[in-house]
Amino acid sequence: MIKTHNLHKIFTTDEVETTALNGINMEIQPGEFVAIMGPSGCGKSTLLNILGLLDNPSEGEYHFFGTEVAKMGERTRANLRKGNIGFVFQSFNLIDELTVYENVELPLLYLKTPAGERKKKVEAQLERMNIMHRRNHFPQQLSGGQQQRVAIARAVVANPKVILADEPTGNLDSTNGLEVMNLLTQLNQGGTTIIMVTHSPHDAGFAHRIVNLFDGKVVTENFHV
Repeated sequence: MIKTHNLHKIFTTDEVETTALNGINMEIQPGEFVAIMGPSGCGKSTLLNILGLLDNPSEGEYHFFGTEVAKMGERTRANLRKGNIGFVFQSFNLIDELTVYENVELPLLYLKTPAGERKKKVEAQLERMNIMHRRNHFPQQLSGGQQQRVAIARAVVANPKVILADEPTGNLDSTNGLEVMNLLTQLNQGGTTIIMVTHSPHDAGFAHRIVNLFDGKVVTENFHV
């Protein structure tokens, strides 16, 4: 379970303080699909970075599946991220110099997964995402939809507890966007917890719950099945 209590994040630059998060209290149960919405600058990406252990809050508590992580150092957070959290970004964030296969394999290399097991897991995800025929291609040789499928394969190859998706359809046309949302839904139905930041009411409609942020605060929550 993911749980935050009174989470604050303040950025200080040139003696100017900006409050990005202002007392966030939320709980996300294992297996939930939660969409986070709100206007630009409301704190969505900041919250996702903290939930993904990429950053620490300025104040408050964050419990990640029973572990208090709010004050962890970067190295400890990095170790906890490995194998527990997968990321899917609007801009795909694939490594141009690596093939499709090598991009998907990367998290398993960090986890020191044995070669035979790596091969099995990578090929299983490439098949699942219908991208096996592009395994030896480089990201720039793929369409946007294909790149996002590779990014999802990379995010799930280590079987993480949580997928964090930041505007996962933002750079895609409606057909490829729908395909990505269907893939995320299938992963969620298989038991993966998904937390997605989106501007799209259509995409948010795939979630069990929509959390609306405004000025760094949770203002409303809408549940649906």
